[in-house]
Amino acid sequence: MAPLSSSFIAIISISIVGFYMQFGDCNNGRRVVDNVESDITGFSVPLEHSFEVDDVPRFRARGNIQLKAGRENGVFLSQALLSEKDRSLLKDVAAVDGLYRIRVPRVSLQSDRQTDRQLEGYLTAFIRACSLVESHLSDVITLHTDVSGYLIGVSIVTVPSACRGAEVEDEVDLEIFNTTIGVMAPVNAPAPETALYIEKMEQEMDKKGKPQEQKSFFAKYWYLILGGAVFLMATSSAQPPAGGAREQS
Repeated sequence: MAPLSSSFIAIISISIVGFYMQFGDCNNGRRVVDNVESDITGFSVPLEHSFEVDDVPRFRARGNIQLKAGRENGVFLSQALLSEKDRSLLKDVAAVDGLYRIRVPRVSLQSDRQTDRQLEGYLTAFIRACSLVESHLSDVITLHTDVSGYLIGVSIVTVPSACRGAEVEDEVDLEIFNTTIGVMAPVNAPAPETALYIEKMEQEMDKKGKPQEQKSFFAKYWYLILGGAVFLMATSSAQPPAGGAREQS
């Protein structure tokens, strides 16, 4: 496992080829509902958080992620105010460089698939608690889905993301979350233009012309072969007989 970064710590889900991001609104101070709820236009997914001095996760409700059905699913986040007890605890966790965790259930974000949805555990992300305190509860939460719309990951970062050691004197600054939430889903990459590539290659071949056929050895050097044969014939006819000629008396 890689060491914790001083700038930010977040869990990044994997993706494929390309992504699109859809951001939603955050409405603070609304009533928190414990379970996933559905209505005529959409449904909601609970968002939970945990921050403990002993670093043992004890998740409790933070808010509801509401998804509205439509041509493009809208995502909204309603959150309750942070209680005085939780504000004090969060500062204590930040003082010991502890972690702040969030989690969401592993469900589908498609409203038409909620009837057969089954809870398959939770997806968790974390950051350093000091970064959340110093950012005055300003964070960005991203839900990552697969091509079918099922949640496969969640990430969280603060704005700013680094811990600089600044002290927050006024506890009112830690009462209201200032959250931006979005959904990131994979999109299909453009298919390779194979036909266009083949056509281009054929055009280049036509411009270069057809390759010349390889000539045979005799076709290349016929004049040398013919000259050699004539030379041999000429030299052989000029030679005398083997026994020589006798003089006549």
